[in-house]
Formats: sequence, structure tokens, C-alpha cells
Amino acid sequence: MKHWPRTLLARTFLLTATLLLLTTSSLLVLFKLSLAEPRARETAQLASSSVNLVRAALLASAAEKRPDLFAELGSREGMRLLPAESADQLEPLPDDRYFRFVRREIDLRLGAQTRLGMAVNGVPGFWVSFRLDDDDDEDYWVILPSEHAEFVQPWHWLAWGALISLLSLVLAWFSASGLSRPLAKLAQAAGMIGRRQMPSPLPETGAAEVEQLARAFNRMASDLAHYEQERAEVLAGISHDLRTPLTRLRLEAEMSIADTQARAGVVADIEQMESIIAQFLDYARGESSEPAELVEPESWLREIAARLGRPDRRLECAIAPLPACRVHPKALFRALSNLIENAFKYGSPEVDLNAYTVGDRLCIEVLDRGPGIPEAERERAKQPFIRLDSARGNANGTGLGLAIVDRVARLHGGQLVLEDREGGGLLARLSLPINR
Repeated sequence: MKHWPRTLLARTFLLTATLLLLTTSSLLVLFKLSLAEPRARETAQLASSSVNLVRAALLASAAEKRPDLFAELGSREGMRLLPAESADQLEPLPDDRYFRFVRREIDLRLGAQTRLGMAVNGVPGFWVSFRLDDDDDEDYWVILPSEHAEFVQPWHWLAWGALISLLSLVLAWFSASGLSRPLAKLAQAAGMIGRRQMPSPLPETGAAEVEQLARAFNRMASDLAHYEQERAEVLAGISHDLRTPLTRLRLEAEMSIADTQARAGVVADIEQMESIIAQFLDYARGESSEPAELVEPESWLREIAARLGRPDRRLECAIAPLPACRVHPKALFRALSNLIENAFKYGSPEVDLNAYTVGDRLCIEVLDRGPGIPEAERERAKQPFIRLDSARGNANGTGLGLAIVDRVARLHGGQLVLEDREGGGLLARLSLPINR
């Protein structure tokens, strides 16, 4: 089954074409077989009628008139008459279904003693032996033209069958493509929704089932867009309502708490709350509304590294020459920020940022020397609100960092890969298609 086509169009067309070709071939074979027996009866009837005519003419004519009679039969009917000799070399009829029919029909009409051949002594023709009467021991040959005995293949019917098959295959292709095209558009639109992008409405045309499916999908996409807009409005309100009192609390703490250590603790808690709220908003907001832009990844990544670098930690960059590609800059910046901040927070004060291309993909890697993530936990770590019970876990975190990165990767049509770093640590790779 490895050579079986994968697309619905190819499978439907292949099955339809196979069924059509088998049906047409079967009909042509049946047609040929149905013609063979009537044609054999016609040939046997012609041979027996010719023999009976010649026998009757010979018996009814005087001996001196027979040469003129033979000449007349040869000129008008295309027949010849020769006496049979014992030394005659007879070429028998071909051993196939049609000539077996001919043999059987002539035996029924002229008797089993009748000899038949396609040539005698190298002379072609349809040779049929007969005797003037049952008591006569002398045989004669009636020679008919060879084409009277041959079965002509119905090539014109085969040509018509081939033409009908070709037209049917063209119609089958259009029929199969008419079914597969809407499904391909539906799959593309569903993929866009999976990447949190809103597709254009699908055309509600075609077969009743396809039209109903397109209408239901368009309604679902419209509802999702409406819910997304409502959620964005709610989140904007939550962001404003929460950050305002937190700001007041921070000012109150800095002005009212005399103890420096206590004040620093309260401010740190407030900052942590703001960070948690920001992560919740980042995850819930999504990035589908941000337009893609053409950027130069090399300079863009170095700018990010400069913005995220601090005196107390080192971020080393190894960025190869990269082609310009189209990305969602804010979303990708948020993803890289999460990866780099996680690497510093859970890994080590030294983090590497590498970027290179492999084929048609852009690979961005963030590497640390921390304890890493067990292989069995890596896919689970990408799920939202998951905090691992390991050295990289953090009771103060939200469990949304890697979920946000994974979502951004899928938004670009790529993926987030977590691997062990050679020599210890974690390697987080964003593999994105180079979309120009």
C-alpha cells in the first residue's frame, strides 16, 4: 500500500478509472465473443450453400457443359472447383474458438466427413471438400475466398470504446476534482484557524453535502471570530482593572512601609503579580491579529539579544547569515523572550543564542547549562498551566512560558523542539519555515 496515492482526488480518480476500464474491457470482450458465434454460423451457411449449389449444378448439367459452369461460378461467385487428390497437402483451420464454431456448424450441415482447410498445396483460400453423392468415392474441392472464413476484429468498435473511455475518464477527473477542491480549501482554512488566523469565507457551492459543510464551517469561523473579539475586550478590561490597584499598592508600599526589607518583599510580590497577569494576558490574547512583516532575521535577533542582555548575565550570539523572511515580530519577540528568560531563570547565568538555516527552515536555538527537562516530560511541558516537579520547576510561575512559545511556533507553521544539550543543559529550538 506504500504506492497507494494519498490525496482524495488521486484515489477517487484511480478507483473510478479502474472501474471504468474494467467495465469497458469486459463489455468489449463480451461484444467480441457475442459476434464470434453468429459470424461462424454465417460462414458455415455460406460454405454449405456453396457446396450444395455446386453439387446440384454438377448433377443437373451435362458433362460437356461443366467447364462453362465452373467458369461462370468463378467469375460471378468467386468460387473455384477442383478435384481432390490423395497427394494434396491440406493446411487445417486455426485451432481457436471461432473456427471451432465454424467446424461444428459445417459438420452439422455437410457431415463429419467434410474436410476444411485454409490452404491446399500452398494455395490460399477457404477449401471445403464434398462428394456428389454418398456412394461416390471421388472428392472435390470448393475454394472460396479466404476473407469469407476469417473473423474480422471489430476495430471500429474498439476505437469507439477507447474514445468513450477517454471521455469518461475526463468526466471522472472533473467529478473527483469537484469533490476534492472544496475539501482542500476546507483543510487549508481549518489549518489557518489552528494557527489562530481567520480565513476568508468558503464558497457555499457544489454538491448539497459540500455546500452544507462549507456553510457550517463558515458559521463556526464567524462564531470563533466573534468570541475572540469578545475575549480581547474582556481581557483589555481585566488588564486595566488589575494593574491600576496594583500600581496604587506599589506606591503605598514604597511610601508607607518603613522597613526596607519588608518594603522590598512587598514590591517584589506586586511585581510578580504583574508578571503573572502579563503572562496570562499574553497567552489568552493570541497573536492572530498581528500582521506578518518582512524582516532581516540576523539584525533583528541581535537587537533582541541587546535588549534582553544585562550586566549580571551573559547572552552569547552565534548567528549565521540569514535570508529575509516574513514573521509576526511581536509574537516571535515574546516567544524568544520567554525562552531566554526561562534559560536564565532555571538554567545558568550564561545562555547561548544560535540561528542558522537548514534547507527551507529557519532554526533559532536557546541553550543553557541548567538541569534540563526529562525527555518524558518535554511534550507535557508545552501544555498550558503545567509546572514540572523538577529543578526547572518554579512554584511562582504560571506554567505558560513554553505554551506561549509553542503557540507562536505553530502560528508561523513551525514547531518547538526541546532536546538535551551536549555537555549538559537544555536546547530549545524554534524551527520555522522561511516564508518570503
